[in-house]
Amino acid sequence: MNHPKVGAFLLFWLVLFISGCSDKLGEAIDANSRVAKLRLNTLASELDAGQVRNATLLKQYATLLKQQKPDYGPLIDELAKDATTSGPMFTGLQKRLKQAIDSPQNFVSKEEQLAELENIVEAANPDLFSDALSDPINVLADMSDGKLARVNAVSKQSSLQANGAQDFGDGSQLVGNPNYGQWSQNSNGVSFWEWYGMYALFSNLTRPVLYDSWSRNRDYSYYNDYGRSRYTSPKQYKSQEQQVARTSKKFGNNNSKFSSPYAKSRTGSSQVSSASQKAKATTHFASRSSYSNAKSKSSRTTSNSSSFRTNRNTSSRSPSRGK
Repeated sequence: MNHPKVGAFLLFWLVLFISGCSDKLGEAIDANSRVAKLRLNTLASELDAGQVRNATLLKQYATLLKQQKPDYGPLIDELAKDATTSGPMFTGLQKRLKQAIDSPQNFVSKEEQLAELENIVEAANPDLFSDALSDPINVLADMSDGKLARVNAVSKQSSLQANGAQDFGDGSQLVGNPNYGQWSQNSNGVSFWEWYGMYALFSNLTRPVLYDSWSRNRDYSYYNDYGRSRYTSPKQYKSQEQQVARTSKKFGNNNSKFSSPYAKSRTGSSQVSSASQKAKATTHFASRSSYSNAKSKSSRTTSNSSSFRTNRNTSSRSPSRGK
């Protein structure tokens, strides 16, 4: 029989150990909160100063396409907002950071809260953000009927062919991205992509995008193949996984009729930054490895924040005609 004093001694050290881990986790959360604020402020400054390469291109593409297709002006203007701090990509990061800091009770654990903050730190990297802007840029490029070249991606025809993908029409690069819409169900239980606000104008340009078909036949997009883990909140990620689970259950064991849209990456990028390459190699959701990895990661993030580059190559090439 164990001596009571021995048991009390072990319990004391166990409580002390847990308390120490909790303190370290809290320190990591505080540190990443500060870094995330700094990153977002830096990103805002660079967007305002025209120092984010693809933000500059997005504005140029919007101006040129409005001259070509003035009837689409309101939709084009809405897409161009992503080149500013008023766009859904930037404001989405702001909202997520505010929730991560002010509403910790909305996270299932401190580990999930820390993972969210780390995601925001990386998503606010101007190089990563610039890469993510390739999706709205390429939407405008496709709307130009080939007069504007795609950016950071191969041509539409080459991409569709390489991936055996279906052409879902204008705006398809944004389908699945919760910054622009959501998956909804009609009265028959069929899931379809529902655009937010002004993006609903895409519905006038193409037929509805059904989840069953899109999940099997989607083409490459930066968000779905590189950026999903950084530009998706835990709540949005959970909703996406629930959509996968519902559809999988609908088809039962007939895997030939359904596969998760994220089961494999599509090809189609022609160039992404090293920041995107590194980010793709890791994920930071609640199910990620362990707190020790999180602590190591957050330590590196904090130590590198002071040397974060604010002066990068800001030159932008002129929009060229697609082939």
